[in-house]
Amino acid sequence: MKRYRNGELWNFESQMPAADDDNAGVVLGVDGGTTSTVCVCLPAATPSAGPLPDPLPILSRAVAGCSNHNSVGETEARKTLKEVIIEALSKACSSRAAVQAVCLAISGVNHPSDQQRILDWLRDIFPSHVKLHVENDSVAALASGTMGKLHGCVLIAGTGTIAYGFAEDGREARAAGAGPVLGDWGSGYGIAAQALTAVIRAHDGRGPPTKLTENILNILGLSSPDELIGGYGIAAQALTAVIRAHDGRGPPTKLTENILNILGLSSPDELIGWTYADRSWARIAALVPVVVSSAEDGDEVANKILYDSVQELADSVIAVVRRLRLCGEGVVNYENPENFYSFWFLTSIGILIGALVADGKDPFPLVMVGGVLEANKSWDIGKEVINCVSKVCLGAHPIRPKVEPAVGAALLAWNHFMKEFKGDHGS
Repeated sequence: MKRYRNGELWNFESQMPAADDDNAGVVLGVDGGTTSTVCVCLPAATPSAGPLPDPLPILSRAVAGCSNHNSVGETEARKTLKEVIIEALSKACSSRAAVQAVCLAISGVNHPSDQQRILDWLRDIFPSHVKLHVENDSVAALASGTMGKLHGCVLIAGTGTIAYGFAEDGREARAAGAGPVLGDWGSGYGIAAQALTAVIRAHDGRGPPTKLTENILNILGLSSPDELIGGYGIAAQALTAVIRAHDGRGPPTKLTENILNILGLSSPDELIGWTYADRSWARIAALVPVVVSSAEDGDEVANKILYDSVQELADSVIAVVRRLRLCGEGVVNYENPENFYSFWFLTSIGILIGALVADGKDPFPLVMVGGVLEANKSWDIGKEVINCVSKVCLGAHPIRPKVEPAVGAALLAWNHFMKEFKGDHGS
């Protein structure tokens, strides 16, 4: 990523040819995550009738670092976004005047105030004719599997995890996506954190011996589990309970009102930004391959961690599907704690009871994204999640995207542009 001095940021535009009526311009899609940020530029003149061209006519692609404001702060996040957009336009020999629509899909966009803040910033950068859209990065991941159509559910499981869905009528819902401290236990961090906990418990006698001890200590270059000690304890579990109650994975709790009052927050969504001040937790997720290899060697503790993670990921998908009724009217509703615990018990042991699903067969796409969901030698977390979800949501149709999320964001921008273009021209 080329670094620019402030006065030189947009100088390249003076060397670009002027836009004309024969050039319909471009659209931009940005996928911004905790690890990297990608911007893709597509021609706005992509045919609107029939299937999309294969391969897509990508004009340029640029990559930069983290743009999650919860991780690096607002100033650094904006700097990264601006520079990746500039590089993409420069590579495409285009300029802001030629841009018709932009879709920024950024991790850390968890509340309408996040969206509005970024939209206000974008309006200061782009001309008034540009259609601007800001989404959570999971929306771009969904669009990468559906080629721009917002319908179905996406499950992302990498360093973090989130399930996000859209119904045909535009309703949307999410589960998880609150980060490691707030209970994303099916994520790479969650898997690795449980493994570290298992090592400590084996060491002090609260848990059974496990191959994870030797394997993890070797990877980290440590001589004793005592060097691993640390944690969040009761407070983290309470915060997790608030998030799970909010997104439908857990029962209602008085902790929600009490904790929000103490912290001066208006919504559980705001807990996410409050919780994460740095990215130091992300390095723990790199231990996932050690957990998988230990499980493949027959370690019971490692296998239980992975099976528990599968259930967590499946629960996130099921929570979104239930709230949006993506597979029909038959999925059980557990709005009260009694129904919730009954449902959790039955699905956790893998039993499908006819009373849980009356119809529940309507088809919907289930887009699967992230390194945790990739198959290993004998452990395929993604396949196990699909099997678990399919026991409750019979209409789930798994999709592994053929294009990256930044392309999904660009297709969303293009769809927004074409919808308004057709409206303006009466077609």
